[in-house]
Amino acid sequence: MRGSLQSYRKVSLESEIAVASPHRLVQLMFKGALERIAQSRYAIEQGNIAAKGEYIGKAIGIINGLQNSLNMDAGGDIANNLNRLYEYMVRRMTEANLLSDVEALDEVAALLREIKEAWDAIPAEMHNITSEKQ
Repeated sequence: MRGSLQSYRKVSLESEIAVASPHRLVQLMFKGALERIAQSRYAIEQGNIAAKGEYIGKAIGIINGLQNSLNMDAGGDIANNLNRLYEYMVRRMTEANLLSDVEALDEVAALLREIKEAWDAIPAEMHNITSEKQ
């Protein structure tokens, strides 16, 4: 049953990604990073070192993806600040992995939630402005 549910979720996510706007893809990345951090935290609490490393690695990969999606030419100070913040998050996630530090995970999750809330608050009519100008 569990395998079927995971397969359904994977197909559902792949279907959503296939038709998602760039704005929606970033939302999905935030959601995925937050889920992986929560899974990492649980793995630490359970003493599951292998799962901890796997989920932290996936979260770092997503944060790197968010960082790589920044438009440094058009983004100005906001893009530069986000770039530095993502670098900080990756450092904290690495520390969390090395030290099994749930406080570091919680800190990164709080930062990601704050950025996600701002991203989610962007009005729909603004979602495609940067891609239309290119």
